[in-house]
Amino acid sequence: MKLSGVLFFPVTPFAADGSLAERVLAEHIRQGLEHGPGAVFVACGTGEFSALSQAEHARAVQVAAEAVRGRVPLLAGAGGPLGAALEQARAAREAGADGLLLMPPYLAQGPKAGFAAYVRAIAAELPVIVYQRGSVVLDPATVVELARIPGVIGLKDGLGDIDRMQRTVLAVRREIGPGFTFFNGLPTAELTMPAYRGLGVELYSSAVFAFAPEIALAYFNGEDRLLTEFYAPLVELRSKVPGYAVSLVKAGLRLRGLDVGPVRPPLTDLTPGHEAELDALIKHGLSLVAA
Repeated sequence: MKLSGVLFFPVTPFAADGSLAERVLAEHIRQGLEHGPGAVFVACGTGEFSALSQAEHARAVQVAAEAVRGRVPLLAGAGGPLGAALEQARAAREAGADGLLLMPPYLAQGPKAGFAAYVRAIAAELPVIVYQRGSVVLDPATVVELARIPGVIGLKDGLGDIDRMQRTVLAVRREIGPGFTFFNGLPTAELTMPAYRGLGVELYSSAVFAFAPEIALAYFNGEDRLLTEFYAPLVELRSKVPGYAVSLVKAGLRLRGLDVGPVRPPLTDLTPGHEAELDALIKHGLSLVAA
């Protein structure tokens, strides 16, 4: 699977009664596809993976598959307890997804061999990109071992340890070759992309693409003013409250006319003051793009 361009991580919309808003999800993905993302990652971190039931997860992937229709690669979130992860993987395969973004196995932490067995079991269902974050902190040798597992095709880094990532990229390129995919998965990844490009990592997940694809694409295509005048203040706003990395995206979508509903606990929606800050930031970012 060859990934390129801006990677689109849609939110999971909820209706007023708290249920999955399937039509809104389909519309959200349709709107994103109009701007040419390199791939769609549904029911992942931005999609509130940890707040979805198994049935909601399966249905979200199915809705996404129907919306994408093979135009770009579709990957779904999977993870947590092994049984749940396997059920998610099989449902994603049946829906027509092309691969999985593998979240950490929450709470339980075993040795390296145990994590490798966990990854191997899930990669037997669909190609897997391992997500390094939280309890999953991998040394270069371990990533090389994981890259040798059939079906493991990449690593998404949500840790941000530049020294570790440089050593990891060098080790994998030396032992495995150029086909293994790396991408920056830090929140608001655009802010750290200058550093990741120095490591040879060009791909990144863009939360901004979900609510302001015009801004995300302008930055991707070289509009450097957005780094200091949009992304830096957006990160400052994001850092004010834990969980705002997702809440900002849903608020941004609502501000731009698509009612995707609230976030689910333990996340909280933006305060009115913070939403006003976000609104001003979006308008300023769009004005830079228009100029």
